[in-house]
Amino acid sequence: MPVLECWKAKQVFVSKRGQGTGYSGIENPLFYKENTRMFYGDAKKSLDSLLPVIG
Repeated sequence: MPVLECWKAKQVFVSKRGQGTGYSGIENPLFYKENTRMFYGDAKKSLDSLLPVIG
């Protein structure tokens, strides 16, 4: 699987179902960076509701 160097981006949006750690049980440090915005919920439903608002 390729590595996306998203920590270098000006702003990052993460779509995630919940606040849990996932399969590995390891926290992702990207989630705590100042330039990261978390968007919780089912990815398809959440983005379907967001796109009309921003587009």
